[in-house]
Amino acid sequence: MNKKMRFYIFSLRKNLISILFILFTLCLVIFSKQNITAAKNGLLLWVNNVVPSLFPFFIATELLSQTNIVDYIGRIFNKIMQPLFNVSGIGAYALVLGIISGYPVGAKIVTEFRQKNLCTKEEAERLITFTNNSGPLFILGTVGIGLFYDVSIGILLLITHLLSALTVGIIFRFWKYKTSSNIKSKNTSFNYNTSTTPRISDLGNLLANSITKATSTIMLIGGFVVLFSIVISILNTSNFFAIISNILEPIFNLFGISKDFITPIFSGIIELTTGVNLVSIVPSKYISTNIIICAFLLGFGGISILLQVFSITSKSDISIKPYIIGKIMQGFIAAFYTYIALNNFEILDLNLTMVNSKNTNFINNALIIIAILALLFFIINKFRKQTSKSIRKFV
Repeated sequence: MNKKMRFYIFSLRKNLISILFILFTLCLVIFSKQNITAAKNGLLLWVNNVVPSLFPFFIATELLSQTNIVDYIGRIFNKIMQPLFNVSGIGAYALVLGIISGYPVGAKIVTEFRQKNLCTKEEAERLITFTNNSGPLFILGTVGIGLFYDVSIGILLLITHLLSALTVGIIFRFWKYKTSSNIKSKNTSFNYNTSTTPRISDLGNLLANSITKATSTIMLIGGFVVLFSIVISILNTSNFFAIISNILEPIFNLFGISKDFITPIFSGIIELTTGVNLVSIVPSKYISTNIIICAFLLGFGGISILLQVFSITSKSDISIKPYIIGKIMQGFIAAFYTYIALNNFEILDLNLTMVNSKNTNFINNALIIIAILALLFFIINKFRKQTSKSIRKFV
């Protein structure tokens, strides 16, 4: 490669973000009619779905953070969270509220923990991989009942979503296990929140501050929803999705998946709500395919959620890298767990596979067993190495 070519490549990398912003601005003008419709739909989605489900929880978490509830939870759950996830007990607070509230409450709470020095940097990075999840209201209500018209599908997706999150948390207990700050955290007590119960006279200020912070966060999320609704509209109108579908069609055919899923999958990778909506309406011979793809998208969360989390964690020293890796893993693990459930529980028999022969079932079960054994081997091997090192230090 000559120097001139290297210079062009370097210039392209250096100015890539600027180029993308210029293209985006041009597309806003070129596809203005479609973009206006997409922006309206995104705004309606935010007003009708996001604000009612998340805004009250944002206020509640802000109010709870002013009490000593985190201290109590930390002390109660420390014996569970430490051996399972290698984090202090306060992680249970982020996990529970992250599950109840949905994206991106878990990330917001973990970031606040780090800002208040309630956990180490490494613990915050472990926590954020499994405490930021899709909420039950969205999975059961919007996806299960609203899109698939079947509450049992919503329950299945919720269970596999939570199990995959906990699995990722167990795997990431080894994240930066050897760092000095992590070792130090085990030998010293954490600086738990020592706030006392607020007085009645302070209630007005607490409510005002909590509503202000919650409003700021919900407006930020609204901006992301509208923006990525426009991005998906541009990619669809410019035939980008159609080109990608033609390129990837042979690969999808290899796995027995219709190319009609390609555009919905990429839409979901960009923005979760739009993606699962499109996946649910794809005509498929076996609805199980739609369900498994939705399980992946719910676990991954989408680039829109990723950037929301990044905008929150950027206020601290938490690295976004483990979160990205963790959400990709959670997507595939959730899809895998959903596949197992649909194949091994008769009550969920939705004819997942094209061929239901004994040989096919044998191969499927063998692959499941191998995957589980590989995961267990990874965890046990890591634990054995760390234990042997600890023993040698004491000898």
